[in-house]
Amino acid sequence: MTTEELRRLPAPATGPDGTERLRAEALDCAIGRHTVLRGVSLSVRTGEILGVVGPNGSGKSTLLRTLAGIHRPAAGRVYLDGTPLDRIPARRRARRIALVGQEEEPPAELRVGELVALGRVPHQPPWAGEDEADRAAVRRALRQVDLADAADRPVDQLSGGERRRALLARGLAQDAPLLMLDEPTNHLDVRHQLTLLEVVRGLGRTVVLAMHDLNLAASACDRLVVLHDGGARPPAPAASALTPDAVLEVFGVQAVPVAHPFTGHTHLLFTPHTRPEPEAPR
Repeated sequence: MTTEELRRLPAPATGPDGTERLRAEALDCAIGRHTVLRGVSLSVRTGEILGVVGPNGSGKSTLLRTLAGIHRPAAGRVYLDGTPLDRIPARRRARRIALVGQEEEPPAELRVGELVALGRVPHQPPWAGEDEADRAAVRRALRQVDLADAADRPVDQLSGGERRRALLARGLAQDAPLLMLDEPTNHLDVRHQLTLLEVVRGLGRTVVLAMHDLNLAASACDRLVVLHDGGARPPAPAASALTPDAVLEVFGVQAVPVAHPFTGHTHLLFTPHTRPEPEAPR
């Protein structure tokens, strides 16, 4: 990296114990030959919830998959607990990073409990079956997503929201210290959206999640990364990342911050951006 690139890197982000879980340096993310994001530099503190927001097509899913090691960076590098991610064997990486994608389609013939149990595979010796610790992890994950009574139901009998929660349970059962969630609240009703985000905040794990709902992201995350125009803005608290000017520039809508009458938390009210009519010539 050049001196100028090093200068632009954010300062190390550390959690309460002084550690940094994940770091990306000058990362270029691509799909095939098409580069989606360039020069992404960010760090995630241990125990932090970092949100990734941006318009449709801005590269949220591509960034998460690159940070998780599913996609190889076109340039730059990702570090997990100080170790280059590309030097960590896949099985060991699966014990340390759990990724739940946005549009996964689980095999229809599986039962819900079997689907969730797939999250335990990285912890099992080769050719070994599940043990009581695995079964307990599956039961716990199903309770966390409100599917405790659905373990024996075929996956193809689930609604879209139930299927989404079953996939999230698989990620929770993986018990990885770093959890990555791509649009975790998609297809969920309001109650399950809020419950899920409460569960995520109570895990005590490092979480990186991509969301399109700005208010939910602001309420659930410690800091936000805003993707825009092929790049990523430095991680910042929601109040700094989602100013009205920033929302207008990135998302093309007017945003008015208001205080919630019960909680006092700031919420954004959105209206379409109308450009002023040009003055008629005199």
